[in-house]
Amino acid sequence: MINWIKDCSQTAELVLSVCTGSLLLAKAGLLGGLAATTHHGALDLLRELAPNTTIIENQRFVDNGKIITSGGIAAGIDMSLYVVGKLLGTAQATQTAEHMEYKIGNS
Repeated sequence: MINWIKDCSQTAELVLSVCTGSLLLAKAGLLGGLAATTHHGALDLLRELAPNTTIIENQRFVDNGKIITSGGIAAGIDMSLYVVGKLLGTAQATQTAEHMEYKIGNS
């Protein structure tokens, strides 16, 4: 699976991880020199797996341009709506959140 992530990341427009998915990105070598976050219970493990990564605590998601990581599962919803806004505009992200009955918060 790690090789598949690494291979797919080469041609993907964006690479996103939710919760401890950032650990897989770290194992694939995709987080070196970047900033990242993960579930609060896995921050130390992410530090071990990605020693050249700036680990961001207490932030719902971290956008590095192509690679975006989020904290726990609910933070993944915030990140997803952020990406909708990034790709399709704020109005579309707001409409999507309203359809989901979800309140958009700050990163």
